[in-house]
Amino acid sequence: MSEQMRIMRSKELPEELKDRIVARHRSGQGYKKMSAALKVPKSTVASIILKWKTFGTTRTLPRAGCPAKLSYRGRRALVREVKKNPKITVAELQRCSREMGESCSKSTI
Repeated sequence: MSEQMRIMRSKELPEELKDRIVARHRSGQGYKKMSAALKVPKSTVASIILKWKTFGTTRTLPRAGCPAKLSYRGRRALVREVKKNPKITVAELQRCSREMGESCSKSTI
């Protein structure tokens, strides 16, 4: 995937901003006006309102599955090591990941 094609995920919006969006929606304000007033994309406003209609809350809900042990950067670094030295052992890769501050088991690597 090229650098420009990668979609970056941003941080979640603060709870009070989500609550303000819902309050404005309940008072009858449109998505476009809310988006301009709060400086939030229209699609974000729409998804927050949809979540509120579906679940009755704007709070962060529990996610399915376990969080990843290795970060995106950590995975890329390990792939780079393997490309540089294809005969590298799993134990050496594990040591590399530990040096990066991301310790994980051999089976994960």
